[in-house]
Amino acid sequence: MIERWSRDQVLALAPDAASQKAAQGVAAPGKWSSRGTTGTVVYGECKGSGSKPYLACVDLTEPAYRCSCPSRKFPCKHALGLLLMWSADGVPDSEAVPPWVTEWLDGRAERAAKSAAKIEAARAKAAEAAEAGTEAAGGTGGAGRTAGVRGTGEGTGGVGRAQGGGAESVRHARVAAGLAELERWLADQVRQGLAGAAEHDWEGLAKRLIDAQAPGVAGVVSRLARIRSEDDWPGRLLAEYALVNLLAVAYRRRAELPPALVQTVLSRAGFPVTREEVLTGTAVRDQWDVLGRRDEEQDRLTARRVWLRGRHTRRPALVLSFAPPGQPLDTSLVTGTTIDADLTFYPGAAPLRALVAARHEVVPAAVPPGVSPEEGLREVAGVLAEDPWTESWPLVLAGVVPEREALGGLPLHPRARDLWRLIAVSGGRQVTVAAEWTPSGLRPLTTWDDDGTAVIL
Repeated sequence: MIERWSRDQVLALAPDAASQKAAQGVAAPGKWSSRGTTGTVVYGECKGSGSKPYLACVDLTEPAYRCSCPSRKFPCKHALGLLLMWSADGVPDSEAVPPWVTEWLDGRAERAAKSAAKIEAARAKAAEAAEAGTEAAGGTGGAGRTAGVRGTGEGTGGVGRAQGGGAESVRHARVAAGLAELERWLADQVRQGLAGAAEHDWEGLAKRLIDAQAPGVAGVVSRLARIRSEDDWPGRLLAEYALVNLLAVAYRRRAELPPALVQTVLSRAGFPVTREEVLTGTAVRDQWDVLGRRDEEQDRLTARRVWLRGRHTRRPALVLSFAPPGQPLDTSLVTGTTIDADLTFYPGAAPLRALVAARHEVVPAAVPPGVSPEEGLREVAGVLAEDPWTESWPLVLAGVVPEREALGGLPLHPRARDLWRLIAVSGGRQVTVAAEWTPSGLRPLTTWDDDGTAVIL
């Protein structure tokens, strides 16, 4: 049995404001010729413009959506309207579902089983390859073991295949040349003065870094123009210069770094790790509280950041997805819910980004365990010591009283939304708040009222 979501949680699933409005228009029992729920599935038949009704169904355990309407939005207004009625206890219980619902659910179960089998087979193959590599290294003497360790440090996640026998690949040579130019450019900027940089300088450098096959660094450089237009730009620009220079130096000296930090440096530079490689990694099972999400435009794509935190491991996770403008984003993680799932993490010194490898039984939602602001800051300090390029980190702060420009004494991000909802829920009392830490301040995501209901901020 899935606990009913709040109206806010349902509307947060809508792809845009127009879908929210349209969903409220069809969230009326009179527009549905039939509807029902088994506790894990909600279904119904909604009257449309044609002779046949639209068949809408939602698998609440993921969630996943199905509707026979021609809408390209996902979830469509019919699925959202059905969920709005369900959240308001307007969908009657049902012991059985229509055949079309059963057919859809069986198809989903079959695809999930095939996907799980594929992942298990890939993990077994990766384990065999790792064991064979260990045996080979053990039989080559001390020199072979040293080379093997270095190759692992520089190449896990698809990078090592580009480096044959320890020699730099063509791509590594190009990246090295591009980052060497970046170091010289940064030194000139500091010597000549920060005010001398123009927008076209950053654009030109970013293009040359793309040509050098370092897209991660190019993305950072291309965003520097935004900082130049802000009021406190000198300090922020110098800080960004320092971090970019640190990345360039770390790449140049990566043979001297710990393997996990090498992974971080290569990832920041733009060397990819495939989804398949991540899914074959070690899985972390926990009850993961979905803390909140944030969408932002990024390089002509919409990026969705969904923050999670394990109840028992207390480990944070970020599920990241992208979509072109107008295309649906991942809606499988509902803010304020809890999932019992296996997560696999991208490699790095402070692993955060993860993939949901498998889901298990339904878990009742509850207010997630939190920490004090002081404990949260200590956690962030430890993360920055391992990965100084960390730009955001999820925290759950317990026992904090929100203010207009601060939360638990910690300043808010300049572009944080108006906190009237958070202040209203608090009423001057202590509350638990999930927030995204950034170097510029906190971005509140979700709070919980006296009944334990998630209130999306």
